[in-house]
Amino acid sequence: MIEREIAPHLLRLFGQYPFVTVTGPRQSGKTTLCRGLFGHLGYANLEEPRTRRFAEADPLGFLAQFPGGAVLDEIHRAPDLLSYLQVLGDEAGRPGLFVLTGSEQFGLTGAVSQSLAGRTALLRLLPFTLAERRSAGAADTIEEVLYSGCYPRIHDRRLNPTEALGDYWETYVERDVRRIGAIRNLASFREFATLCAGRVGQLLNETSLGADAGVSRPTVSEWLAVLEASDILLRLRPYHTNLRKRLTRSPKLYFHDVGLASYLLGIADQRHLIGHPLRGALFENAAVTEAVKHAYNRARRPRLSFFRDRSGFECDLLYETPAGLAAIEIKSGRTIASDWFSAPRRLAGILPQVTAQAVVHGGAERQARTTATAVPLSEFAGFLSDLDTPQAPPDDTGPEPTRPTPGA
Repeated sequence: MIEREIAPHLLRLFGQYPFVTVTGPRQSGKTTLCRGLFGHLGYANLEEPRTRRFAEADPLGFLAQFPGGAVLDEIHRAPDLLSYLQVLGDEAGRPGLFVLTGSEQFGLTGAVSQSLAGRTALLRLLPFTLAERRSAGAADTIEEVLYSGCYPRIHDRRLNPTEALGDYWETYVERDVRRIGAIRNLASFREFATLCAGRVGQLLNETSLGADAGVSRPTVSEWLAVLEASDILLRLRPYHTNLRKRLTRSPKLYFHDVGLASYLLGIADQRHLIGHPLRGALFENAAVTEAVKHAYNRARRPRLSFFRDRSGFECDLLYETPAGLAAIEIKSGRTIASDWFSAPRRLAGILPQVTAQAVVHGGAERQARTTATAVPLSEFAGFLSDLDTPQAPPDDTGPEPTRPTPGA
């Protein structure tokens, strides 16, 4: 089993709370992670019909099977169990009882927060980070990352990415979107998702998107919500300050897995990405989602945004640090160019909150400049870890004064 970056936090929180709830998209590795870490606990998969019927018909009898605790997989399939778990947790009065997993699209977090408020820690597991991909033996070239994405099963089992992502879309996405949004025309919905993939890294314009997809704006809003609830899409919010009258209010679209975006765009070979017109946008997607995973894997909510004003000036990513904001530009090129640093430098002149500047790029060289750092995508997470570490204030007390030698 590939060691997941979130694992130490999951173990720590299990020792502090009666319950830990792990959410995330399908095939992100929730079951593998939890069964690997908690092999000493019982296990039940509530997706299995007989198990689910038992849990629904006799919840007390079902839970009595697990006096030492258990991993309850797909808990959203039997939401009434949560009330019984609450009572059980209160009676036990100790941490480390049950690990719950499920998918957010079925309202799991809301249900858990209502029934187990104060009794459960909430964690979110997304597909592999770039470091986890490497641990699984996946190639680390930019084209391979953008093509194959980060779903664990593809790399654990050495699957063909195009085939595996096609199966993922058919088996999971289309099944879930039927259940969530009662969407009947799956062909139109797929075309809509493909149009979203073509808009990765762009400002969301629902009117334009609806016109291209041939659907109404209310339908655009509904389908975007379904894709978000299914952990397919994410919207990066614009930064807001007291300058907000001059700033855009539209979010930017990204996919949680860049490989799925490439699949929807019809990219069937990593070589197609070398000169692809959307290579830069897909690279930006990979960098943004790496920052999102970095936060979730440390049991934190991502505090990310982008900056764009009405004049069109933009900085791709703002990352909140203990010292302030890091202004980050994202470039897919391999050769570092001086003009790449202009956007973070200019933003630092606009926002006094900017205390760090960086460029994430597609090359291999890490380069420190006077006010900014150029970081390869493969080292981006390590750079974010450095930003997360509060720097000790400089010691300005000066050296100890020289004392005269006794007897001198």
